[in-house]
Amino acid sequence: EVQLVESGGGLVQAGGSLRLSCAASGLSFDDYGMGWFRQAPGKEREVVSCISSTGTSTYYADSVKGRFTISRDSFKVYLQMNSLKVEDSGVYYCGARHWTGSQYSYWGQGTQVTVSS
Repeated sequence: EVQLVESGGGLVQAGGSLRLSCAASGLSFDDYGMGWFRQAPGKEREVVSCISSTGTSTYYADSVKGRFTISRDSFKVYLQMNSLKVEDSGVYYCGARHWTGSQYSYWGQGTQVTVSS
């Protein structure tokens, strides 16, 4: 059974930092690109950042460029979030996409990030 488990969310003041982690099990982690997505109340889920299966290619939404950094190791993907803004609040999900596919096929349960002003 594939499992993605996020952790590291919480309440932080604007300007602060958080580091999210997503632990993967039940899949060949090196075969999967990983992504972080977020969903704010009343809004659709949006992509925040992605990293390729090899870790050599990354993508960032314009809204987080220069503030967030995605990385991965043997079985986890991380999202370092600095200079957090109120609008970064939401539930953050990690997803896994096989390198041969175009869709994210596995999702975690999400972790709440709340940034206060």
